Amino acid sequence: MTSPDTHNAHPWIAALKNSLDTLETALLQGDAAGVEQASAAMQSVLQQAPRTSEFAVPGSTLRHDMQNAAQRFAQLRSAVLRATAQSERAVGSLLPQQALQRQPTYGRIVKPNALGGAGRGYVRA
Repeated sequence: MTSPDTHNAHPWIAALKNSLDTLETALLQGDAAGVEQASAAMQSVLQQAPRTSEFAVPGSTLRHDMQNAAQRFAQLRSAVLRATAQSERAVGSLLPQQALQRQPTYGRIVKPNALGGAGRGYVRA
């Protein structure tokens, strides 16, 4: 899953891509402990991000590579949210009493609003 241009990438981008690969592998294997460890490792990598000025260096691919990594992370997050919602629907149909005790991943928070209108939506990850 590592792209061929990783050896030319900024060292931080290489570490970020590596942590994305690890997270994706754990997700595909359904390894909950591995996902947790990969998420913690990714958080550590993100905390070591280069200074903003490094993104503007002429000829640097850091900004482009970062955008690609962010897009990949968003895709992984969407896949996890979809899988969670499917799991909740399955639990709801197989174990209706169990489903009543949990809040759904996708839902609405309905609060009275002085201006009227619907409540605001939320996503729980």
